[in-house]
Amino acid sequence: MARQLVFDLPVRAALGRGDFYVAPSNAMAVAMIDAAPNWPTQQLILTGPAGSGKTHLAQVWSDTSGAPVIAATDMAGQDIPALASAPCIVEDIPLIASDDTALTALFHLYNLSRAEGQPLLMTGREAPRHWNLALPDLQSRIDSVFQVEMSPPNDTLLAAVLGKLFADRQITPKHNVIPFLLRHTERSFAAANEIVARLDQLSLEEGRTISRSLAARLVGDTDEKA
Repeated sequence: MARQLVFDLPVRAALGRGDFYVAPSNAMAVAMIDAAPNWPTQQLILTGPAGSGKTHLAQVWSDTSGAPVIAATDMAGQDIPALASAPCIVEDIPLIASDDTALTALFHLYNLSRAEGQPLLMTGREAPRHWNLALPDLQSRIDSVFQVEMSPPNDTLLAAVLGKLFADRQITPKHNVIPFLLRHTERSFAAANEIVARLDQLSLEEGRTISRSLAARLVGDTDEKA
């Protein structure tokens, strides 16, 4: 079959509050974002696997609070007093576990935010006790922050996530594709992101609608392809 030219068009991720599917695995995180800034501690940490919705919820809070979203790897060189004067979000803190300059900046942001009475939202994949930050004073403060874990998805949530990922790419798969993927792919958000991206690429290359047989080719289901 002849393959078509594929243009690298941007994916428009829907990141509004109404686009987030609430399930038992993330209900506490959603409740805490909705309750901001009335958190048990002045800071809040969201944890969970890749693609679990941490960035989505952070963006929801950013939209309502005006908080800037700062990648932890960009902390060095930030205007810390300015960030600490208002709500702020710092994402993927474990990525700077050994970066003394970035950790020092985050340490000052943490302390100044508390002094200013401003909320600080932080994210990372694993629980804070596993972050192993090279700055012990910062690690001890992080350990005291209220943390909410976003758990791996159940069938209902994973189906909703797959549907959203297709919608973000303006794709309407055939009705039996998502049930098939639930049975034949790894049960994780990261795997859902990957399979949707691969299906999108293959369907564009071949000029085909995303169907169960197309999905079967990617997941190696020989019975389905036969």
